[in-house]
Amino acid sequence: MPRNQQILLDNRPQGEATVDNFRLVTTDTPALQDGQVLVRHHYLSLDPYMRGRMNDSKSYAASQPLGEVMIGGTVGEVVESRHPAYAVGDKVVGMGGWQEYSVVDGNTPGMLRKVDTTHVPLSAYLGAVGMPGVTAWYGLVKIIAPKAGETVVVSAASGAVGSAFGALAKARGCRVVGIAGGPDKCRYVTEELGFDACIDHRANGDLKSMARALKEACPDGIDGYFENVGGYILDAVLLRANAFARVAVCGMIAGYDGQPLPLQNPALILINRMRVEGFIVSEHMEVWPEALKELGGLAASGKLRPRETIAQGLAAAPEAFLGLLKGKNFGKQLVKLV
Repeated sequence: MPRNQQILLDNRPQGEATVDNFRLVTTDTPALQDGQVLVRHHYLSLDPYMRGRMNDSKSYAASQPLGEVMIGGTVGEVVESRHPAYAVGDKVVGMGGWQEYSVVDGNTPGMLRKVDTTHVPLSAYLGAVGMPGVTAWYGLVKIIAPKAGETVVVSAASGAVGSAFGALAKARGCRVVGIAGGPDKCRYVTEELGFDACIDHRANGDLKSMARALKEACPDGIDGYFENVGGYILDAVLLRANAFARVAVCGMIAGYDGQPLPLQNPALILINRMRVEGFIVSEHMEVWPEALKELGGLAASGKLRPRETIAQGLAAAPEAFLGLLKGKNFGKQLVKLV
């Protein structure tokens, strides 16, 4: 059996996460039992939610246990199987974690899913046609539920969730406005992803400036907002929101280091009779088939081909993850393991 490199959570962050919170180890891969498969991971997904799991605090999911392999989505290939539904060579997506191999119980529902790479590249199943894409789909379709002609806004627009949100919203006839960090990302959002406008939050780094930029980009106000960031950007969106606007709260990356994110004027939620709803996409598995079908079609047709930032080798994962939290990645952040 192959030797397996793994990255464990060694200790919890005190404030900002650092590379010293992680530990790289090498272990033996255990022999397979009946019903199990051995997966060689090709790519590891790095996502902002992982930062919240590193804390020992109350959240929607259990904290990442110390001394265990970091949680994470993976795509790869079955290299050994003792389960009739999986054959050597099958391409699969699962939650294999920060390691090169995983042993998976093929009888456990939702642990492993076979994917077709004929028209969609394997890595896309961790982004556009995976959890980030379904996240964008759920927030747009089930919470914002836009009508053609309405204006929708998404923060972190150049990332995996934001890029999928843009393609899905354009397909529904919306005016789509993104918020991203830096002129290069904003150009990518408008020129490659097809958004109608994009606001550079680095050039609009306070509430007054962001609200002014949103007024210019959204002359008819904001009907729907997909929240990935929090902080002053949410305050600015509330100032420009129309009556009965909907806000899908997916992430609050501005507060992942433990600082609370107060709202400056929550009365606007009442004044505008707004719907503000947080969601966790893994709690809505019933929508995944419908969402993945639409996302797969967009990806296969070339209408959804977001950029990827790829770190090489498992040892590079901690630095790449910390860079993701600071917005250093461009598009979906992956680690290539083969």
